[in-house]
Amino acid sequence: MHRLLFTLDPEAAHEFTLGLLALWSERGPLLEVPARLLRVEDPRLQVEALGLRFPNPLGLAAGMDKDARALGAWWALGFGFAEVGTLTPRAQEGNPRPRLFRLLEDRALINRMGFNNGGAEEAARKLRRFRERGLAFPVGVNLGKNRDTPLERAAEDYLEALRVLEPYGDYFVLNVSSPNTPGLRTLQEGPFLDELLARLRPATRKPLLLKVAPDLTFEALDQAVELCLKHGLEGLVAVNTTLERPNLKSPLAEEAGGLSGRPLKERALEVLRHLSGVEGLTLVSVGGVEGPEDVWERLKLGARLVQVYTGFVYGGPLFPRRVLKGLLKLMEAEGVGSLKELWVPIR
Repeated sequence: MHRLLFTLDPEAAHEFTLGLLALWSERGPLLEVPARLLRVEDPRLQVEALGLRFPNPLGLAAGMDKDARALGAWWALGFGFAEVGTLTPRAQEGNPRPRLFRLLEDRALINRMGFNNGGAEEAARKLRRFRERGLAFPVGVNLGKNRDTPLERAAEDYLEALRVLEPYGDYFVLNVSSPNTPGLRTLQEGPFLDELLARLRPATRKPLLLKVAPDLTFEALDQAVELCLKHGLEGLVAVNTTLERPNLKSPLAEEAGGLSGRPLKERALEVLRHLSGVEGLTLVSVGGVEGPEDVWERLKLGARLVQVYTGFVYGGPLFPRRVLKGLLKLMEAEGVGSLKELWVPIR
């Protein structure tokens, strides 16, 4: 089935798969019975971060389930958490199709989706329904601005989306780093980011994180870190997709949009190493995660949580189980009895 999906247009395959997972998510026992086989429940994998308890450190990155349609399925497949979105206050269609491309030779994707989503209100209804099921499964909510909202009013969009979704998310991520909404990355710059964080931080007591681009210089990253600490944010999600095209083999390499997957791995690790000495912020690493070795490397570098998107697309539905089983073997090989042994408390 997984291989057959690769014969379809990438976005058609995504919509078909998400539709099936959304149906499965609503099926009670039909969800919970397979979950007993798929989920790797082991206390050695538990992570405490952002004031939350995660059953394991492997999460689904934003972009896969923008509208929170299949949260039950992500839990059943074995993820330790999921991040939905990017969600904007008003529904929007996103950019014209085609806007999603597989780079098979590079184990990568290029997307220029443009924050296509059904809006904050619709997602809030789905999240509320999921919460009523009582599953111990942390859910992050990734927030953005509508395409037609001018930059000087961007904070109002983030505030409105946060107001609607705040009761249902366990943590919130400010997406100011997507390359597919014109001008959005300007919000990563000092004065814009300072104002945005000053307005958003008082709007919730729940953990608030910033998602940064891999294309930022280390100087710009340091400035973002300073502003996060200044305004009391809890963490950073590093990194988003890149506009760079590092040594790609695919004939689709020059398609416009953000690149994710294997070619992003090296830069994601560079950014994580640069941020690893930061005190007071929880680091969530994403970009080029393909197996247990990638997760283990990032956890040892200081990430508390690791997210995957493209690696899951290529790896298939058993990807979380394979990664977590492999992670346990790596821990045993290095004499680590629990992930809690890797980190000192975040001050």
